[in-house]
Amino acid sequence: MLWSLLKVLIFIAIVAGLAIGVGYLTELDEAAMLTVAGREFVLTPIMAIVLALVLLLAVWLLFKAVALLVATLRFLNGDETAISRHFNRRAERKGFEALAEGMMALAAGEGRLAIRKAERAEKYLHRPELTKLILAQGAEMTGDRKLAMETYKALVTDDRTRFVGVRGLMKQKLEAGDTDTALKLAEKALALRPRNEEVQTTLLQLQARHEDWAGARATLSKALKAGNLPRDLHKRRDAVLALAHAREAMAQGKIAEATRDATEANRLAPTLVPAAAMATRLAIAEKNPRKAAKILKAAWANEPHPDLAAAFAEIEPNETPAARLKRFQPLLAKHPGHPETKLLEAELQIAREDFPAARRALGDLAETKPTTRSLTIMAAIERGQGAEDRVVRAWLARAVTAPRGPQWLCGNCGQVHAEWRPVCANCESFDTLAWAEAPQSEAALAGPAQMLPMIVGALEDRRDTQAEDAETVEDATPPETDGTRAADATAGPDATGAEPSEDRSSDTAAAERN
Repeated sequence: MLWSLLKVLIFIAIVAGLAIGVGYLTELDEAAMLTVAGREFVLTPIMAIVLALVLLLAVWLLFKAVALLVATLRFLNGDETAISRHFNRRAERKGFEALAEGMMALAAGEGRLAIRKAERAEKYLHRPELTKLILAQGAEMTGDRKLAMETYKALVTDDRTRFVGVRGLMKQKLEAGDTDTALKLAEKALALRPRNEEVQTTLLQLQARHEDWAGARATLSKALKAGNLPRDLHKRRDAVLALAHAREAMAQGKIAEATRDATEANRLAPTLVPAAAMATRLAIAEKNPRKAAKILKAAWANEPHPDLAAAFAEIEPNETPAARLKRFQPLLAKHPGHPETKLLEAELQIAREDFPAARRALGDLAETKPTTRSLTIMAAIERGQGAEDRVVRAWLARAVTAPRGPQWLCGNCGQVHAEWRPVCANCESFDTLAWAEAPQSEAALAGPAQMLPMIVGALEDRRDTQAEDAETVEDATPPETDGTRAADATAGPDATGAEPSEDRSSDTAAAERN
C-alpha cells in the first residue's frame, strides 16, 4: 500500500516537472545553456523535449526493475506474486487436465489409468475432495480393496467429503459381507444426508435382514417424507414390515401385539395374502368367525389364492364335505373362471366323492394349463370313477414333470420359497416375493416327458405279462389229490425240492461209478 502511494506521488512529481520544463522551453527563442559537472551543454527546444522523454523512460524502467526485484524477493519469501500466480495457473491447468483424463478413464473402465491420473492431479491441485474420489473409484474398479478403504477413510476426515467417505466404506463392507458394520455406517450416512434415496434404501434392506422391523418402518417413513417413495409402495412395504413384526410377536407369545400388527398390515395392503391369512387365524383364535370370513372374502375378491382357501376352511374345521362346499359358494362365485377357483371346486367335489361334478368343475384345465396340482386332481377323478390303473398312472406320470404352477417366487434372484417371507432366503432382498409361476426350461422337461409313454407302457406290459404267467402256471399245475396234499403237508424241508434234488444227484453219481 505504501509503495503504491509512493509510486503515485513520484509519478505526479515527474509529470509536474516535465510540464514546467516544457513551459520554460517554449519561452526560449533559440537555445539554453545547461551546465552539468563543470561542462556546458547547449539545448534547443527539440533536444530538451527528447531529453525529457528519455528521462521519463529511464524513470519508468527504474520502477519496473525495482518492482521486479521486490517481486523476486517476495517470491523467494513465499508470498503471492505475479511470478507465483503464473506458476500456479500453469500447475492448475495441468492438474485439471489430469483430473479430466482420470474421469474419462473411469468412464472407459480403465481403473489403473484413473489412479495414475488422480495421483498426478493431486500433485498439482491439492484438492483431495476431487482427486481422492477418483482414486477410490479407480481402486474399486481394479479390485484394490485396501487402497479403496484407505482412500475412503481419508475422505471421512474432511467435513466436505465425510458423507462420500462413509458411503464408500458402507459399500465396501457390504461387498465384504460385513452387514453389521455396514448397518452402522448406513445409519451414520443417513444422519449426514437424511434425504439421500440410496442410503435410505440400503439402510432399509439392512434393517430388514437384521429383523429390525421398527427401525425399518422409521426409515420407510423418512423415505416417504423425503419424496423418494410413492405412497402406494410405502403402504405396501409398511404392511410387509407390520406383518413381519406380527409374526415375531406371535412367536414370542405376544398375541395382542401380533393381532394389532396383523390387522394393520391387512388394512394397509388388502392384497397381501399372508397378512389376510394371519389376521383370519387370529380372528378364529378370538372366536370371531364372522370377522375371519369377512377378511378372507375381501382378500379373495382381489385375487384367489390357496392359502386363503386353507384359512377359510379352518373357520369350520369339523364340517361335512357337503356343508363345506355350500359354505365355499361365496368364494367360488367371485372368480368363476379363475384357475384357482376351478381347482378349489374340483377338490371340494372330490371330498364329496362327486367325481363327475369334479371333472366338470376342473374343465379342460388339465389339458390347456397342466400343472402338478391339476394333473393330480385329474388322476384322483379317474381313480374315483373306476378308471384302469394305467390311466391313473399316466396322469400321475405327467404330474411329475409338469410345472408346479404359481409359487412364492423372488423377483430379484428367482428363488422359489415354500412359504412367504419378508426377506428372500437366497439374495436377502426385502419385499421381492410374489405369487407367480417360476420359469421352466422346455429342454429340461423334454427328456422326462418323452420317457413317460415308455414308462407307462413298460409298467402295463409288465402287468399283462405277470397276469399271463399266473394263468399259465395255473393251467399247467395238475389237480392235487388228498394224498398228495397230505404228503406235502408232512414232507417238511425235503418237500421244498432243493434237498431231494441233491440226494437224487448223489444217487445218480454213485450208480454211474458202479
